[in-house]
Order: sequence, then structure tokens, then C-alpha cells
Amino acid sequence: MPVGTQASVKALTPEDVYSLGAGMVLANTYHLYLRPGIDVIEKLGGLHRFMNWSGPILTDSGGYQVFSLAHLREVSDEGVRFRSHLDGSEHFITPEMATNFQGSLGADIIMAFDECSPCTDDRAAVEQAVERTHRWAERCMESKKRSDQALYGIVQGGGFTDLRLRSAEFLTSLGFDGYAIGGLSIGEPKAITYSMVEQTAASLPADRPRYLMGVGSPEDLIEGVARGIDLFDSALPTRIARNGGIFTKRGRIIVRNADFRDCDGPLEEGCDCYTCRNFSAAYINHLFRCKELLVYRLATIHNLRFVLRLMGEMRESIARGDFQSFRGSFLDAYRPTDEAVRLSQREKGKRWRGDGTRV
Repeated sequence: MPVGTQASVKALTPEDVYSLGAGMVLANTYHLYLRPGIDVIEKLGGLHRFMNWSGPILTDSGGYQVFSLAHLREVSDEGVRFRSHLDGSEHFITPEMATNFQGSLGADIIMAFDECSPCTDDRAAVEQAVERTHRWAERCMESKKRSDQALYGIVQGGGFTDLRLRSAEFLTSLGFDGYAIGGLSIGEPKAITYSMVEQTAASLPADRPRYLMGVGSPEDLIEGVARGIDLFDSALPTRIARNGGIFTKRGRIIVRNADFRDCDGPLEEGCDCYTCRNFSAAYINHLFRCKELLVYRLATIHNLRFVLRLMGEMRESIARGDFQSFRGSFLDAYRPTDEAVRLSQREKGKRWRGDGTRV
């Protein structure tokens, strides 16, 4: 799911997003609550009409913003009190309110309000967050009013396998329409991410969608699917595109670099996206160096098409029965970002814009 936090996938129109192969997009309740307001969107016909997207929409409840905006909030069993990053005004949101907000937005899939606990937290803090997430999940189930919306529970547990399994067991006992795995890919080594995903996904019902939240790098999509994940979302493809990071089958390249100044070929040979069919890497390099606005659109088109095509190729390989062969071939050719560099960037990335998105 391409991320349209504020009812817009950055730099693209809904028609662009659909043409790239997206079947569903994500929007964020926290941000839409603050601006323009849930009541405004409801009055104007709901989120689909407001953003002119006819496909399914999933709304995040805002639980991740509770985590990322720690300096602006206070969490209790009742709910979350926080200050707006826009004007400093104080707000209080309960699980019931978060569920009702998503009902008013008219999303097709809505998420239970949860407390996100990263793998770097100690066991006592993670266990407290898990228990609170469970209590909130029950309240979300009880407050859901619309039968035309699917409600997903979110498994938490940090880097503790037993807490992850406890969370999965409790949430599946409530009978959610689908299950998400939260609190991963936010600073921990990939080995921990993959381990938590594998063990958690195996304990979730096979007949319900399994959603790994906030994951979008190509190697993580491959490894997530290998471990039983069906749905993903991430701002990574669009965010790095705006900074000159381009996905290719060989790994990520930085098209702003001087190496591409006179490169007459496309960003990636054989790519079927609009950008690669019409422009050279040298032109994209030029646009970045001149800070021309068009480059954000062209780079975003390529990266989203890359990950959506990858998802399509994985579906086809599963249908053929040769997913493991596809997985091996892709990972043999793809060079991911160095782990040490990635974790270092994550540390630097603990600077937040103030709105719940990373700098």
C-alpha cells in the first residue's frame, strides 16, 4: 500500500497511483484528525470522495504517531493526551474515538488503537504496552459500528518472542477481520525483524490477512512474503525517491551523484515505468541538481512502480509454485543497504519533523 498520510501520495495523482499497480492506499487518522478535521471529510462525502480514490483505503489509527511523537504526548489506560505539532493545542483520544473517527472517514480497513513498543524498550515497558494494547483492542471491537469496515488488531511485543506470541494468541481470540504486526522495522537489526515476523505470522490465522506495518524495502518485502505476510505499507519508496534514492534490481542507487551526470540510459534498463520509458538518468540527475519540482514526481513514479511490480511478480511466482526460486534469484542480484550504514541512518533518523514523519 503506497502511503498517503494526509490523503495524498506525495507528488502523484490518484490516477498515477492506480496506473502503477496499487490496489489500496493508506491514510493516517491522526493527521487527518488534526487537518482538515474528521468532520470536514465526513461532511464532504468521506475519504474516498475527498481524495478521489475509488479503490480500498486502509487507515492507521494513529498509534504509531503516539510512539513517534513521544515528546508531545502522555499515555494512560484511558487514552492518549497529546499536543498538536501544528499549533500546540491539547487533544485527548481514546480507543473508542479512534475507531469512530475511522468509521466517519469511511475507510475499508481500519486499525485498532495500539501502543507501539520498539524492540529497544526493556521488557517491563514492552509488557505494559502489550497489555494496554490488548485492553484497547477489546474497546475498539466493542465500539465498532459499521459492518462494511474490516477491523484489524495489531500484535505488539517488541523483540520478545513470548510477548509476541501472547499478543497474537489474545488478539486472535477476539476474532478480528485481519491481523497486523506492529513495532518492527523501527531501528532493530533485520535479523530480529525477520525472527519476530516469522514466529508471529506462524501463530496468526491462515484464513485472515496478515499485515506487516511500516515495511517497504525490496528485500524486506521478499522476506516478509516468505514468512507468510500478505500486506505491507511504507513511506520508504516515496521518501527516498524525493532524496534521489532509486530502486533497481541490483540495489539502491543515488541518481543525484555525479556518476549519472551523462548517463544516457534510463534509471533501470527494462523498467516499464513512465519515467524510464521517457527520460534518461542524466535528465533525472539534472533535475535533482536544479531542484526542479518535476523530479519528485518522476522519481516517485519509478520507485512505486518498482515495488508494486515486485509484489505482482511474487504473486505470480506463488501461483506458479516457484516462489522460493524467484526469491533466491532476486536476492542473489539485489544488494541491500549495508546493515551498519542502515542502523546509523536510523539513529540519525530519530530526528522527527514534529508531525510523526522522519527527517
